Amino acid sequence: TTKVFYPETDDMPMPDGEYQAPLYIRIVGMLITFFRNVPGAHVNGNTFLYYVEGNPRRFVSPDCYVVFDLSDAALESLKSNNTYLLWEVGKPPDFILEIGSESTGHVDTGRKRDLYAELGVGEYWRYDGTGGDFYGEPLVGERLVDGEYEHLEMRYESNGDVWSHSDALNLDLWWRDGELRFWDPVAGEWLLTQDEEQDGRLDAEARAAAERDARLAAEQRIAQLEAEMRQMQQK
Repeated sequence: TTKVFYPETDDMPMPDGEYQAPLYIRIVGMLITFFRNVPGAHVNGNTFLYYVEGNPRRFVSPDCYVVFDLSDAALESLKSNNTYLLWEVGKPPDFILEIGSESTGHVDTGRKRDLYAELGVGEYWRYDGTGGDFYGEPLVGERLVDGEYEHLEMRYESNGDVWSHSDALNLDLWWRDGELRFWDPVAGEWLLTQDEEQDGRLDAEARAAAERDARLAAEQRIAQLEAEMRQMQQK
């Protein structure tokens, strides 16, 4: 039999890439960091998900996806192929998020939504950084029930924030001043972006260095005082 080739890319730029790429990098980066130590979990995005074995034309490319409870073989398939071969992974993503843009908004609410329901994606979220230009609302979360998506209850705060809880991730998703943020209700804290994590590490390193310098200075001062006391006792 002829081996079927499933491309990793179509060599076409990301639609509205100048707008979407920074958002995609920040969002996927936060989730990769958060779930990195969870056994059987995998986070990725902007990669091809093939859903019909033997037909490389049947694919979709989610902006962000998270899948849990994978076997070692399934994880190896994802890493080695750099594509999501549904029949090898053995299950669809548990969570998919699309980032709204001018050229993709109508696809995300139409054809992609129908396909994700057909594939059995448990939760489907749509984030609109503009607040509604692409999807009509800032943030939408849907849960698959009997093969159909049902809207999750979105909470609207007086300051304009919009949020709801994702059972799939066990995180709260917040639209805040155009940004998508994740709140961990168990730890009671926001997930940090990679830049915020780096800044935090640099601050921690600076504090540790300052504490080390202060400790060395104190030890030197103590040694100096002890030497002076010995000199006085000798006199």
